[in-house]
Amino acid sequence: MDRILPRREFLEKIAASWALMSLPGCATGKKSVASKDRPPNFVIIFTDDQGYADVGVSGAKGFTTPNLDRMAKEGIRFTDFHVAQPVCGASRAALLTGCYPNRIGILGAPSPKTEFGISDSEKTIADVLKQRDYVTAIYGKWHLGHHPPFLPVRHGFDEYFGIPYSNDMWPRHPEVGNQFPPLPLVRNDRVIEYQPDQTQLVTWYAEHAVRFIEKNRDHPFFLYVAHNMPHVPLHVSDKFKGKSEQGMYGDVIMEIDWSVGQVLSTIRRCGLDDNTLVIFTTDNGPWLSYGDHAGSAYPLREGKGTTWEGGHRVPCIMRWPGKIPAGEVCKETAMTIDILPTFAHLAQVNLPPNPIDGLDIWPLMAGEPGAKCPHEAYCFYWGNTLEAVRSGKWILHFPHDYRTLNGRPGGTGGVPVKYDTAHTELALFDLEKDIRQTQDVSAQHPDVVEHLKAVAETFREDLGDGDRPGKGQRPHAIYKAAK
Repeated sequence: MDRILPRREFLEKIAASWALMSLPGCATGKKSVASKDRPPNFVIIFTDDQGYADVGVSGAKGFTTPNLDRMAKEGIRFTDFHVAQPVCGASRAALLTGCYPNRIGILGAPSPKTEFGISDSEKTIADVLKQRDYVTAIYGKWHLGHHPPFLPVRHGFDEYFGIPYSNDMWPRHPEVGNQFPPLPLVRNDRVIEYQPDQTQLVTWYAEHAVRFIEKNRDHPFFLYVAHNMPHVPLHVSDKFKGKSEQGMYGDVIMEIDWSVGQVLSTIRRCGLDDNTLVIFTTDNGPWLSYGDHAGSAYPLREGKGTTWEGGHRVPCIMRWPGKIPAGEVCKETAMTIDILPTFAHLAQVNLPPNPIDGLDIWPLMAGEPGAKCPHEAYCFYWGNTLEAVRSGKWILHFPHDYRTLNGRPGGTGGVPVKYDTAHTELALFDLEKDIRQTQDVSAQHPDVVEHLKAVAETFREDLGDGDRPGKGQRPHAIYKAAK
């Protein structure tokens, strides 16, 4: 097993490897020599707990995001884009496999004590793109299982550098104390350091991304930059510390925005703009109990950990000059499960052999006139319980408890306040007229309620609900340590 390097030696080793990977061709700005029939490159930038309103073009207050705003100006912004579950691990499982997390058994936020992870029978975006010999890398948070068989390099990725689960799962957690072990920093399938300097994570991920693009400019690639931030505990480098009016949270978002700029400028410098699709989105809504260390879901209801809009509707921007129209806004509903089949369509590769839930949304992304969401409905589970169904402008919530602050402010300085528990009965909302979900209109639209109840029953038959198993569920894998 690799020894744990002292910090200076560790950083010098990284710097040396980066220097060796540099390609002078990009620095000159000369055009990529890739053939015209080469499939497109794909880049996903995925942040953690960033709120719906935490981008300049979405109304951010107290900080600026010039690179994301420019990306929106040069591409398309989705205003009704969702994750499959409003929690870290389940959300990432859905993004990478095109499946509802309930189908593949990856729920919640796996911890260092978790013994399950993604099954070998499931195929990630990286696996699918290997059919056309893509080079693949992830820099950042994984969260589909931390044991070696579950790590990215066993599931289609050629390179991995990052934290295998949430960055608050460490001995300094404000609520559970030292119940977690030291936080590991992993390269490929080996821990290279414990308790890494989290102020450098955004920078390290950006620098790895830049080198990866430079190195693979003449080969189709899939790059997944999965930031740990702005998940608490917040950390920011000196170059952005104190830069925003909002405080630490704003500083962190500004540094993430800077990292987006590093990726976009490298793509342009390497002559890859016309052959690279870049998607920016986040894993769920803001963690509201953390107050000044959390973002904003305005004007949506509630946040992370709930199936109200503030929990699963997230910012989303897509850019591909010449293929995606500039300055477009898409108001159609879409979800992260739709990214894998869309990439498969664009790369002209086969979908995974096991059934998936996502559908190709390229007509929406391309701004085709009259393009509509290809799904009749989306479902929203919390854990293994079906709590809501969305179809068109309607969302039907089934009776369930949920966490809320009931209008109280959140915590300060990285220490959260406790949530209250609230309850909703069966409730129907028209999201075109009532995005804040304040008016239950189920009594006025009994036909819509009955239709969505029937739709929900099809989801229950397939994916289960509570103690009821679903016919289409597949098991996750269980780690078996070598004896």
